[in-house]
Amino acid sequence: MIQSMTGYGNAVAEFGGKKIHVEIKSLNSKALDLSTRIAPLYREKEMEIRSFIQGHLERGKVDLSIWVEKEAALTADPVNVALASQYYNELTSMASTLNIDTKTTDWMTLLLRMPDIMSHTEIEVLSDEEWQVVNKTLCEAVGNLIDFRKQEGQALQRKFTEKIENIRSLLHSITPYEQSRVEKIRQRIIDGLSQLSGVDYDSNRLEQEMIYYIEKLDISEEKQRLTNHLDYFLQTMNEGAGGQGKKLGFIAQEMGREINTTGSKSNQAEMQNIVVQMKDELEQIKEQVLNVM
Repeated sequence: MIQSMTGYGNAVAEFGGKKIHVEIKSLNSKALDLSTRIAPLYREKEMEIRSFIQGHLERGKVDLSIWVEKEAALTADPVNVALASQYYNELTSMASTLNIDTKTTDWMTLLLRMPDIMSHTEIEVLSDEEWQVVNKTLCEAVGNLIDFRKQEGQALQRKFTEKIENIRSLLHSITPYEQSRVEKIRQRIIDGLSQLSGVDYDSNRLEQEMIYYIEKLDISEEKQRLTNHLDYFLQTMNEGAGGQGKKLGFIAQEMGREINTTGSKSNQAEMQNIVVQMKDELEQIKEQVLNVM
């Protein structure tokens, strides 16, 4: 079963009056390209986070975000009462020395405007308990991303199967034209020679040359190889090992070679029209196979 590289997962947990959000998104990429935006408190665990993701996501351009929502009571900056008291004592002492009347002074407003009165000096330390919650939330988000990738992979697999069977059906539809084409080519050559006056030719040699010419236009091998590639594509999709994207891309390239060779040998409008339809189906496969992990 294939997986898509396109996916999204998120998870939310609560710890100590705050909400911990983990969001992870992925798009197609040739290799794993990981970008992170991690809340400052958890940055010390970045290498561990990266190692975990690299162990679970093989390919894709992955964006990881971890951020925290705190309750209003936790985010409000406290008043530095000790510093405010020091400011008040110094101001009243200065006013007394300078004989300044302080009866009408709005002390509350004045003190709140003083430097460093409103300050948040608490230093947060990541505890083991909080990290366990973050790690569990990260696992949940990555799990949701993988589930999303599997769902997208199922949709891709149905699409690929449809396109492969369309190509197979078109390949079968070539057979009647292929058989009639040989007779038309043979008759065209004979008619052309009959119109040449005064030219003598060896009928046995002509027959040998016609056989050689017709064999060069034969597409039996191309049809057989293309059929094998179609079967191999379906077989590869159903492998459970994962990481089939590159392999499917190579098979699609080989399918394209056989279809192109068939087109170059067709030498008949009806067959060439069918080849164009096969190319259209194959192009849709090539576009989507870039999203397969």
